[in-house]
Amino acid sequence: MAPVRLTIVAKYRSGRTREIATTYAAGGIVIRESPAHGFEVAVIHRPGVEDWTLPKGKLEAGETLEECALREVLEETGLECKLASFVGTTSYADRRGRPKVVSYWLMHPLGGAFVPSHEVDALRFVPLEQAMALLSYELDRELLGGADLSSLATVG
Repeated sequence: MAPVRLTIVAKYRSGRTREIATTYAAGGIVIRESPAHGFEVAVIHRPGVEDWTLPKGKLEAGETLEECALREVLEETGLECKLASFVGTTSYADRRGRPKVVSYWLMHPLGGAFVPSHEVDALRFVPLEQAMALLSYELDRELLGGADLSSLATVG
C-alpha cells in the first residue's frame, strides 16, 4: 500500500513559501490472548515525552510500511510479531509541527523479550478496556477501538 502524499506549504510574510515534508511511519497493535482477560494489548511508555502509546516509528529508505511496522515493534518491544491485518492510519502534526502519517497493523507476538531503553522504558500487556484508559492519545484510542480483532483468530 503506497501512502498518500501530503504536502504542507508554509507561507511567510515576505511572500516566500516552503514545502514541509511529510513523515511516514508504521506500527502495530500487538494483541495476545489471555485466559483471564480475553485479549490484551501491548502499550509502551516513552520517558522522553511521558506518554503511553502504541509502538511505532519512522519509515526508512527502501522499506515497505509492513517492514517498518514489524521492525519498529521489534525495536520498541523486543517482540517478533506476525502481521494479522491492516487497521488504518492516523495523521497529525508531530512535535515540530510537521505532518506525520502512521499506518498500523494488528500483530500477533511470536516471541522475544522486552529490554528497557532510553526511548521506551516500559511495556505492558493490558486488557483492552485498560489500554483504552491508559493510552495518552485520542488517535490511539480511536484506532484501537475500531480494530477488528477477528483476524487474530487465523494468526498463529
